[in-house]
Amino acid sequence: MSNPHSDRSRRQFLKIAAGTAAAVTVAGALPRRARAADPPHLSPSDPAAQALGYAENTAQVSQAKYPNHKLTQDCSNCSFYQGAAGAAWGPCQLFPGKAVSVNGWCSAYALKQ
Repeated sequence: MSNPHSDRSRRQFLKIAAGTAAAVTVAGALPRRARAADPPHLSPSDPAAQALGYAENTAQVSQAKYPNHKLTQDCSNCSFYQGAAGAAWGPCQLFPGKAVSVNGWCSAYALKQ
């Protein structure tokens, strides 16, 4: 003869286990939020960005203000840029905690060796 108390505990355990499994399955199907590792994009109005003349697009840099700027210079080929190949935005050593556009430029540009 089985113990009614142990049968109730077993049923309760199975219900909880089934509910947990269902919750994990549903949570896995939900769209992913932005990865926590993705830093916010650097705004050209940010004080640090303004101090270095950062522009999100190298083609928009003022040649009058930055005569040494060349259209071939952008964040993707700068030694300070640390983003992954093929990424549109990535971290830069000059702007900690922010991501810069691969097409961007600032006055601290240094060709990646």
